[in-house]
Amino acid sequence: MARRSLAVDPTPEEHVIRTAHQLRLATSRRVRRTLAALVVTALLTAGCTLPAFAPRTEVEGAAAPTGSAPTWRPCPDVPDDLVGRGAPNMRYECARIAVPRDWGTGGGASTGPGAGETFEIALLRARSTKQRDRVGSLVVNPGGPGGSGVDTAVYLSFGPQFGGLPASITERFDIVGFDPRGVSRSSPVKCISDADLDASFGFDPDPASQSEFDGFVGLSQRIGRGCGDRYGDQLPLYGTEQAARDMDAVRAAVGDDKLTYLGYSYGTLLGATYAQLYPQRVRALVLDGAVDPQQRLVEGSESQARGFERAFTNFTRWCAANAGRCPIAPDARAAVTTAIDKAKASPVRGAGGREATAGWVFYAVISSLYTESGWQELAQAIDKLAKGDPKDVFRLADAYAGRGDDGRYSNLFDANLAINCADETEKPSREQIRQLQSEWRGKYPLFGPALAVGMLSCVEWPGGRDPYPTGKANGAPPIVVVGTTGDPATPYEQTPRLASMLGVGRVLTWEGEGHTAYPQTSCITDAVDAYLLDLTVPPEGKRCPAR
Repeated sequence: MARRSLAVDPTPEEHVIRTAHQLRLATSRRVRRTLAALVVTALLTAGCTLPAFAPRTEVEGAAAPTGSAPTWRPCPDVPDDLVGRGAPNMRYECARIAVPRDWGTGGGASTGPGAGETFEIALLRARSTKQRDRVGSLVVNPGGPGGSGVDTAVYLSFGPQFGGLPASITERFDIVGFDPRGVSRSSPVKCISDADLDASFGFDPDPASQSEFDGFVGLSQRIGRGCGDRYGDQLPLYGTEQAARDMDAVRAAVGDDKLTYLGYSYGTLLGATYAQLYPQRVRALVLDGAVDPQQRLVEGSESQARGFERAFTNFTRWCAANAGRCPIAPDARAAVTTAIDKAKASPVRGAGGREATAGWVFYAVISSLYTESGWQELAQAIDKLAKGDPKDVFRLADAYAGRGDDGRYSNLFDANLAINCADETEKPSREQIRQLQSEWRGKYPLFGPALAVGMLSCVEWPGGRDPYPTGKANGAPPIVVVGTTGDPATPYEQTPRLASMLGVGRVLTWEGEGHTAYPQTSCITDAVDAYLLDLTVPPEGKRCPAR
């Protein structure tokens, strides 16, 4: 996920999206549940993530007291609720642990907000019945921030035929997912109404007039006030450094002396923060879809605008070269731009009178760019919209937003805002944002204005800030940092920057499209597996072809 203005780090990672889609197809004839895949992207602030799912199943049971061993219980209901069944030869167990709300400076006792109180962290462990020569636990995080690691562990347990992890990994590791503090099942943040989320997604992505711009300012202020009224001075406690300290409690809870971790998108920031705080407790970290921690709000938002514009250009080239599969060829850019412009003046109405406004069309585009497989779906959706049918536009945009058929949302975006804004110290003025909106419209015509205006969400956010560290992981072993050259949400340029900042990073490049790389091809999979299993670091400068 990209952690700033657009992407919620819907998670988004292509392999999890593909996993959810394939599982839905594989189980649709056997079960009646609908797998609601959520391509995570934070409309308001940013963040990109793997698909997250609404917390329909609670991980039951009392949390273990802080510092004590958790009590694991069978929980086949979690995969059953998500996809209708568990993976073959997999057992699922769940637990809860208690962590301090405020770890304090250096992880010690705190006397500030939240002192003496705890959050509950939900865990799920997927263990193969064919496990042999166990290495330990592989802790996973899908990004966002706001994506559910519990759900992601379930998806990844289904194996490569569904885009999950290879047997070489699932038969040597327990796959452990956790929902970070404030997310889904872990003391969730919930302070944004469904109506305000609808308004945010449906808002014009490029409010041209001052009154329209002021309207988005007002919406951001209303959302901020609601969350401030509910959580007050504890809002900074949802930041990344606190969550990274929770990860060490997760490591201890699963009984590992050192952490083995797979983090996607925003999860790379969480992993990098852990490596700085606990370098001696790192066994192996794979950081895929790298976020540059040293980027501040403006720089990160422009980076994302550049990345999405580049990915959209790649889509338009594919469209021109594949006219038989792209009904909006030969000029896909013009078709999409026209669709958004028409939606501003006269949005198409769908079922129940819902209007496909410019915002919903725009987020259908965003949703489709997370995976190369989404390109054809986008072309078909825009073609149908031009013929008066907005159903596919809503399907794509709702998948991105995590909006259910009943119009209700999970807490993904509540958590995304709380975490991103707790981390962020930079606060450009409204006037600066308005100026950047104009400048970026010229440089990144489709995505620049929305990325600029999206910064208002954190600018208008109440409460203090708790920025994460941005230094070297002195004393840590080599850390593999994976980047995809066509990644829209965490543009490839951020990959070497994260590796350089850590000082022990080794870059692994995939010359592909979409958000994140592992396990997309045999080249990437073999390199990452060798590192996770045997600590064999990829050669310096290793690049893997798209196919």
